[in-house]
Amino acid sequence: MKLFLLAGEASGDRLGADLMRGLRHLTPDVTFRGIAGPEMQSEGLDSLFDMSELSVMGLAEVLPKYFALKRRLDQTVAEVLAWKPDILITIDSPDFSLRVARAVRAADPKIRTCHYVAPSVWAWRAGRAKKMAGFIDHVLALLPFEPPYMEAEGMACDFVGHPVAAQAPITSKQIAKFQADYALDPARESLMILPGSRPSEIKRLLPVFCQVLSEPFFADFQLIFPTLPHLEPLLREALKGLPQETVLVTGSGLSAAAAAEERLVAYGAAKAALAASGTVSLELAAAGTPMVIAYDMGLISRLIIGAMLQIDTVTLVNLVSETRAVPEFVGRDCKAAQIAPALRQILSAPAAQAQAIEETMTRLGRGDPELPYRSARAVLKGLQ
Repeated sequence: MKLFLLAGEASGDRLGADLMRGLRHLTPDVTFRGIAGPEMQSEGLDSLFDMSELSVMGLAEVLPKYFALKRRLDQTVAEVLAWKPDILITIDSPDFSLRVARAVRAADPKIRTCHYVAPSVWAWRAGRAKKMAGFIDHVLALLPFEPPYMEAEGMACDFVGHPVAAQAPITSKQIAKFQADYALDPARESLMILPGSRPSEIKRLLPVFCQVLSEPFFADFQLIFPTLPHLEPLLREALKGLPQETVLVTGSGLSAAAAAEERLVAYGAAKAALAASGTVSLELAAAGTPMVIAYDMGLISRLIIGAMLQIDTVTLVNLVSETRAVPEFVGRDCKAAQIAPALRQILSAPAAQAQAIEETMTRLGRGDPELPYRSARAVLKGLQ
């Protein structure tokens, strides 16, 4: 069996690695090609080019890189068509990956297509599902309420749960080792700070986050910044003005699996987190870490997306648990003066989010022994 996998950012890379492990467990005679990050590469996929080239978000950020992205798109399509896999699996990053799938379908309709992570048509741009149906055969959904949106347009869709729900609980022994490894004082409280996984996000959000952290209330906290190795220089430069002790957790020198585990342990070591919007809210929930979510984008993107948004929260914990337990500050509300009081409140009453976090993990599949193989089983079912 030949599978071409395409991931464009860190969260997709993790999903792809889990899918590869599941497929090998169920069908050992399988070969992979595609575009991947470190976690999928550690599973044996030799990436066509560096996945970080695709980690661009927002209209203002994409336009200057349009021609470079177009070249990579054409290169990817050519590789798929030449190799003729049994299935092309695009993982998230819809602006790039769905264009690849559409071009492949137009050139060779015999190649089956599957998109992993249903686009958030329930949030904005509802018409995307109908457009996808012309070139996507099968969708793997991470959230339990998504399949009806895809099936209504004629695509097969399976809710496969979310890999974060399969994470083993963090132990006090793991936390103690992490604190010792990074010279953190276990007698002092730590804050987790996550300003995004793209350079553009970090440059936009980190100054706001640093403004929050410069308030006297947060002076005694130890600050933990999980990030990726190639983003470490950018973060170190931006954090020079903070008075608190700061620890950067990059996973450098570790295997992809060990780095992912260390990151989750880091979450568990923190009393609370201030994080960019995205999948990271589910990762924090998996570690039981209460959070405040904040996000902003370029003015053009903010205006367009703001006008099209159909929901009152973008935080996945809120959506899955059907609560509004996690405070969020998005777009024009992404200001230190609004974020800081919410973070202080969470630190004073961290248990306030516990029920929503537990409900989120249950609905995403925690406790199901088959969860690690759901996505792989769905892919194989689709091929049959």
